[in-house]
Amino acid sequence: MINIPGQLAIRTINGRNGDFNVGRLSTSIGEFVIKDALLDQYDDGKYRGDFLITEIRPSYYSTAGRLVVEIRAKLDSMNLDDVDNLSAEDAAKLSPNEPDPLDEEPAAPTVATAPRKTQSVARTKPPEEDVPFGREPSGSVIDPELDAELFGTIWPLNETVRLDTTVDRQRLRKQCVRLNELGYVLDFKLQVWNRSNT
Repeated sequence: MINIPGQLAIRTINGRNGDFNVGRLSTSIGEFVIKDALLDQYDDGKYRGDFLITEIRPSYYSTAGRLVVEIRAKLDSMNLDDVDNLSAEDAAKLSPNEPDPLDEEPAAPTVATAPRKTQSVARTKPPEEDVPFGREPSGSVIDPELDAELFGTIWPLNETVRLDTTVDRQRLRKQCVRLNELGYVLDFKLQVWNRSNT
């Protein structure tokens, strides 16, 4: 393992499985492609901080009839200090044709289960009279069974939520989307989601 200061440029790409993030980490020892699941929580931008790298390895993929070889670094953790907007130059280094890292992971075995009634329930905007006093309708209601299943051991959610980035990538993406729907905002420095008071 190596702990090194650097700058991580993150770009969001829309793929066939939905939005995903890829990054390019610039350090004093070189530039590395980052495709770790923990990036899926962040917005586009250039993040400065310290990065704990556990592995550096070559990787390749084929796109549009050409072979792309890259050096990837695997992050264990990061302590972020600051964020800037992503420049056009940084965005150009992160190709919009990157394959979704979800497609590179081996498929998880599926377990046949009986369908649950709650899975087909659509989340809809609550009627005005069902909204607690002093709160605006959020456009999304809490379905305790679905949310408990999605968030697992961190359910019920507190005012501050720290996601477990070791869960599978698809679940982490769904958790991020759901937290946004529920009015949470990511604090990139502390790497936690806080319920918005607005």
